[in-house]
Amino acid sequence: MDEENNVDNHEVDIETDGKETEIYSRPLLVKRVNTTSQIAIVGANVCPIESLDYEIVENELFKQDWRSRKKVEIFQYVVLKWAFALVIGLGTGLVGFFNNIGVENIAGFKLLLTTDLMSDHKYYKAFAAYACCNVGLAAAAAALCAFIAPAAAGSGIPEVKAYLNGIDAYSILAPSTLFVKIFGSILGVSAGFVVGKEGPMVHTGACIASLLGQGGSRKYHLSWRWLRYFKNDRDRRDLITCGAAAGVAAAFRAPVGGVLFALEEAASWWRSALLWRTFFTTAVVAIVLRAFIEFCSTGSCGLFGQGGLIMYDVSSAKATYSGPDLLAVILLGVIGGIFGSLYNFFVDKVLRSYSIINERGAAFKILLVVTVSLLTSCCSYGLPWLVKCIPCPTDQSVSCPSTDESGNYKSFQCESGYYNDLASLFLNTNDDAIRNLFSTSTKKEFQISSLFIFLGAVYILGIITYGIAIPSGLFIPVILAGACYGRLVGRLFENISKLDTGLFALLGAASLLGGTMRMTVSLCIILLELTNDLLLLPLVMLVLLISKTVADSFNKGVYDQIVKLKGLPYMEAHAEPYMRQLVAHDVVSGPLVTFSGVEKVGNILHALRTTGHNGFPVIDEPPFSDAPELCGLVLRSHLLVLLRGRTFSRDRILAGEEILCRFAAFDFAKAGSGKGIRVDDLDIEEEEMEMYVDLHPITNTSPYTVVETMSLAKAAILFRQLGLRHMCVVPKSQGRPPIVGILTRHDFMPEHILGLYPHIKPIKAVKGLHQRETIIAIVVQSISAMMMQMMSLLKLFSSA
Repeated sequence: MDEENNVDNHEVDIETDGKETEIYSRPLLVKRVNTTSQIAIVGANVCPIESLDYEIVENELFKQDWRSRKKVEIFQYVVLKWAFALVIGLGTGLVGFFNNIGVENIAGFKLLLTTDLMSDHKYYKAFAAYACCNVGLAAAAAALCAFIAPAAAGSGIPEVKAYLNGIDAYSILAPSTLFVKIFGSILGVSAGFVVGKEGPMVHTGACIASLLGQGGSRKYHLSWRWLRYFKNDRDRRDLITCGAAAGVAAAFRAPVGGVLFALEEAASWWRSALLWRTFFTTAVVAIVLRAFIEFCSTGSCGLFGQGGLIMYDVSSAKATYSGPDLLAVILLGVIGGIFGSLYNFFVDKVLRSYSIINERGAAFKILLVVTVSLLTSCCSYGLPWLVKCIPCPTDQSVSCPSTDESGNYKSFQCESGYYNDLASLFLNTNDDAIRNLFSTSTKKEFQISSLFIFLGAVYILGIITYGIAIPSGLFIPVILAGACYGRLVGRLFENISKLDTGLFALLGAASLLGGTMRMTVSLCIILLELTNDLLLLPLVMLVLLISKTVADSFNKGVYDQIVKLKGLPYMEAHAEPYMRQLVAHDVVSGPLVTFSGVEKVGNILHALRTTGHNGFPVIDEPPFSDAPELCGLVLRSHLLVLLRGRTFSRDRILAGEEILCRFAAFDFAKAGSGKGIRVDDLDIEEEEMEMYVDLHPITNTSPYTVVETMSLAKAAILFRQLGLRHMCVVPKSQGRPPIVGILTRHDFMPEHILGLYPHIKPIKAVKGLHQRETIIAIVVQSISAMMMQMMSLLKLFSSA
């Protein structure tokens, strides 16, 4: 049976073949290369995946349904799409606010407890309380992920990106995943990990949209007639795109940035109507957050105040710049590109290593989380002891040392009138630490040695924390590290640059974000919405372009790397160069399973039981046509519904009218979060095996087809742009069978193509990898030498 007929439902082979079970139980990311696109690691669990049916199935039932729709029903469908966009915005905004309340109050209580003990000089008790709180919160978050929803671990952005590309991995948008994503994110961020809640918020918004887009539930008797319009992957995809944009808007209070994030990074398919609905959703999120911020400003939210939802306002600093400033910005972009590519390189290695531990079970996942939590607690509490106390500034408008749970001036172990600048970064929430680094008119607030220590710690902790079994985002660790080295560069250029060190911190964060995420437009707008300073637009654009260009010469973006590590068969927007050497027919193998327009029930049941394919060509033969001709394509799910209905006939005749009268289009709609009908659910009697069923009413009579001589590169681009699941390959000449084969997502994967044609394997890629690693090392050494020379020059300038 040809594997390329379908990408899906390979679990039959996994369960029945003991040898394959042994192979699949190995850590996918470490001991073997992913040679098939039918499995993926989601939350360190090997699971089967399916492709999504974005294509409209134009069969007789579908046409009859559209012809029978009234204007009122069409109007109702349009109104419901906007209503769902409104509900997604409301739900995501509420979850975003709830997350911030949880983090600010839990982390605030922990930090206040530690501060109170330290003020009484009970340093060991303070560390014990701090570490115990962190470990308890971390263990709770890990337990939720390990036992309830392993797919909730990590950022979630790669999974959402893969779904919008057409990949449906098991449980990535399930209700249990949503539950763990919300509460696990609160616990993980409160535990003091160097992680953010922004990536999980994108996944949370997508999960909320997926629940609304289920079109009701027959299991729970929620199948209202007006919900039937959304029982298809096409409308669900649009809703999940709105949910992903709403997640960014809720995390950063950046509605326009959320829309651009969905357009640039998440969605593989876009249209103008979706743009308007996405913008409406993010606007609702912004209104909800603004309303709750006003409510909490009266002190009604505990320790939250305005909390993590307040913007990092740097608009008070003057953004005037000259030639030396531009040189500093260019240097920031180059450093950000190099550090960003190194960050992605090490994240890749850490994920491969952690997969060995995570494969061993829930206990090992929790143990790994606890170990990283203890290491983080030791760094956060122990490193501030290495620096000297600094006298408080003479400005009476600030409280020094800070007496509350946050603030720029932490007392730590210092006497009255002094503060510990490193403790001001470590013993704060991540949002407050970023706010401190972005603060303007505070040039001497942080010592250069403190910034170096914090940069090294945050950079390393951010790498080793991602991949453990907790919901964890990458935005905040990258912003922290980028803001820190940006402020460092600002201190080094303070004698020749007019830019404020807070602005340098912002540009450093932008450069490292560009080097890791490889986004430009959306990151630019998100940062401008975060900081409320439009005057920095030219500099932010410049530093993002430079950092992305430098980093692209070494490796891919971090989310693209994670998608590949998880084994998700992601279709790129471009075709690989070696695909131009092949045509569509070259990757099609046989034999091909086809059905006649009026097929015997036994033959259909045998094909469904012995294959995992989800699409079968239907060919009309005499006496129903003059010669064999391609009638269309029929889906497995539709065949199962038809067989369960038992609309059979003893003679091989057309029975379309009877089927059209008995079934409605809604009966063949996509199942919700349940599994739908399976072959084992069918109870076909022996005598019914010899009867016939007419497939014409459920056959998609307009499948996308390409000629067998089409370039494989061209076919791949067409497949991706149209969001297809099956692409029929037809012969170029007459007198042959009407179909040569079917191309699916699996057939465009490099593992499949290079497995068939190893002689065209791009060996240069392996050599190029080693060359890039060597180049990275050389460039890092060059940058270090350059920085030393610049520091010596700056000392000369200052002494002169």
